[in-house]
Amino acid sequence: MITDIGHPAFAAYDVEKTLAFYTLLGIQESFRLHKDDGSLMLVYLHVAGDRFIEVFPNGPKPDRERRQSFRHLCLLTDELGSTIETLRSQGITIDQEPKQGLDHNMQAWISDPDGNPIELMQLSEESPQREVARSSMTSA
Repeated sequence: MITDIGHPAFAAYDVEKTLAFYTLLGIQESFRLHKDDGSLMLVYLHVAGDRFIEVFPNGPKPDRERRQSFRHLCLLTDELGSTIETLRSQGITIDQEPKQGLDHNMQAWISDPDGNPIELMQLSEESPQREVARSSMTSA
């Protein structure tokens, strides 16, 4: 039975540039795994708790027109406005300014160096996500 999200995985064109980008978001490198020949297999980034992002080397050259099954990575924040201002001050382009989504949550969008879209979300108390989380805690 599925109990949680393990991690999203990306293939980065420039691993070091991608790691630097995620560091600006406050997401730190946790560990690296290497193949038997010593070459880099992947890098794990620690988001929080048991949440990680897996980054593989040798990804395709960034192309915002590329269409694949991957849609986006959603990262939660408690204060979207200040998060956006901090990112902007660090030189990160805000692709879509904060707005309320259909689920009542506030969201904004950025992209990593490989063009992968990242949704930054602040959960509202009225959101369906909060309702599900509250009901699962009371029924446990």
